[in-house]
Amino acid sequence: MPAQFDAILPAPFGKVGVRTDGDAVAELVYLPDSYDAIAPASTLLREVAAQLDAYYADPNTVFDLPLAARGTDFQRRVWDQICAVPRGGLTTYGTIAKTLRSVPRAVGQACGQNWFPVVIPCHRVVSASGLGGFAHHGEEGFHLGVKRWLLRHEGAMLL
Repeated sequence: MPAQFDAILPAPFGKVGVRTDGDAVAELVYLPDSYDAIAPASTLLREVAAQLDAYYADPNTVFDLPLAARGTDFQRRVWDQICAVPRGGLTTYGTIAKTLRSVPRAVGQACGQNWFPVVIPCHRVVSASGLGGFAHHGEEGFHLGVKRWLLRHEGAMLL
């Protein structure tokens, strides 16, 4: 049974499921196009839809959404490092790990636990030898296609 979303929004690569918690975004989830859309029914959900649409039209859009407090201290430190990567840029799991005095696998796990993909742009983190996985889904399939779309959209040099 599919997870319940407050809205399912169209995206150039499929759909984005949105969950909210009060006045904050609780989670964004990349979904295949086979999911039925659910129109945004609140001010917050309409704002999420508007900001995502703005990003799809212009990758330089800056997100300004209220995000629910999520993640461990380590995950939040990884996510802060990811947010520092400019649009069109890439970094590696190893580079972030070195900065945080950790290991690439732990950074990869934190990337996969990102509750707010696109807003916290974990697609900009790649392995030392290629694109790496995406959203805990390995190196092939729908999610890696989303990662490729996002990187191309932002003008990143793909590996």
